Amino acid sequence: MSEQKPARLLSISVGKIVELFTRNDLEKSKVFSAIRKQAISTLYDPVSIEVTKLGLKGDQQADLRVHGGENKAIYVYPVEHYPFWNDLLTKANNKHVHLPPGSMGENFTIEGLLEKEVYVGDTLMIDQLECTVTQLREPCFKFVAKLNYKGAAKAMIQSGFSGWYLRVNKSGYVAAGAEIKLIAGPRVISIADQNLSLLKKN
Repeated sequence: MSEQKPARLLSISVGKIVELFTRNDLEKSKVFSAIRKQAISTLYDPVSIEVTKLGLKGDQQADLRVHGGENKAIYVYPVEHYPFWNDLLTKANNKHVHLPPGSMGENFTIEGLLEKEVYVGDTLMIDQLECTVTQLREPCFKFVAKLNYKGAAKAMIQSGFSGWYLRVNKSGYVAAGAEIKLIAGPRVISIADQNLSLLKKN
């Protein structure tokens, strides 16, 4: 039996605050977000990126009440879920969709770790970084607008393909291609467990 490959970081993405859409309700209002991420370190160009306790250098958050801060400094998303989204959006748009890394609004696109394997309180060692898993990502209306698909938030919750947030305990530099080492914490509730609880509420 072949040995399982170690988890690794495939891509690092950041985003600037831009207008996402204009809300057409009683009073037109612009909605801003930095959910549109662009890859700045990839396997083909593994640039080292500085990471502080508030996240990646060059990354922004439009609403610090729900994004960013020390407990949501980095958003991680498994590349294994991308075929699901590509297929869903291809069918919804009647044309081929191939989403690039960062399309879920994540900072780290990874492979080799899924929500059922990652628990709140686990430590992830990535290059110079030491991070703690804090919680799952709950999709919001900005995620729906970003994908331009009304069922996006529901699909994320129902699939369990949420990704998770990290707190940065030890800052430093990180580049795409880095191996990810998981050190188990208390192992009381996994990200998949958190998503199941969210699913029951919706």
